[in-house]
Amino acid sequence: MSYTQSAGPLAPRKPALQRLASSAEPWLYSAPVLVLIITVMMVPLVLGLSYAFRDVQLLNPFSGGFVGLDHFRELSQDVAFYRALKNTLWWTGASVFLQFSFGLILALLLDKPFAGRGVVQALVFLPWAVPTFLAGLNWAWMFNPVIGPLPHWMASLGLLSAPNNILSDPHLAMWGPIIANVWWGIPFFAITLLAALQAIPRDLYEAASIDGATPLQRFTSITVPFLAPTIAITVLLRTVWIANFADLIIVMTNGGPADRTQIVASYIFTQAFKRLDFGYASAIALALLVLLLAYSMIIVIMRQRLIEKD
Repeated sequence: MSYTQSAGPLAPRKPALQRLASSAEPWLYSAPVLVLIITVMMVPLVLGLSYAFRDVQLLNPFSGGFVGLDHFRELSQDVAFYRALKNTLWWTGASVFLQFSFGLILALLLDKPFAGRGVVQALVFLPWAVPTFLAGLNWAWMFNPVIGPLPHWMASLGLLSAPNNILSDPHLAMWGPIIANVWWGIPFFAITLLAALQAIPRDLYEAASIDGATPLQRFTSITVPFLAPTIAITVLLRTVWIANFADLIIVMTNGGPADRTQIVASYIFTQAFKRLDFGYASAIALALLVLLLAYSMIIVIMRQRLIEKD
């Protein structure tokens, strides 16, 4: 007996409209989320990108016309933008490096069982719960020599010749927001790296110890390879986040003194909400978007090649 004969009569073919409804059913379930994403993310993004090619000035009732690439030509000759871009590299690089270093140290310490570890974890993660505006305001007060202790402590340690406010010193001002950003962002790395550490099988460490591996060898041969994927994604996300993060700088220094702490994100804020030139601000934002996309693609490609080699 053939397979067709044993299987019995074939099921009747569904009408085309019913087949179309069945294939569209999953999309109908996800439609509310897709509409929300398009409304909240895509529409403002497209609108903001269109501003980069238009003359949009709130105080000019005759603005709004298409100007093409005029904003980008002006941007290519804007000395303040290049200074802000240089400051952005310094601000982002120092913040990410210090946050990652201290976050890894804390994660390694919290991965070991000890009395009161839960309380210490809560204290370590506490800065992440503080609003950035409040964090910037508190650190600005702490750097104030009249009401804050930090200038006096740094002068006592020989770091400063006198208890002056470093936020008003063009050569030291950037360190104020960087220190505040490091304090606020350490929990991000500590949380993610601690979760990755706790996922590493303990049998590997026990086997390495039996084979005579030193703590440094166990760290380099077991811990680092297991943490590498987490490190790559956290550094990527945090770099993009900090490059777009201007809250602390606006609250603490407002880009001063003499634009020494002005980054691209705060420069966008200055152009849009102080000079009310949304067209030029959107052009700067588009340039920053392209740079961050290029950086993200490079990191993703490098990570993919490392995975392929392994």
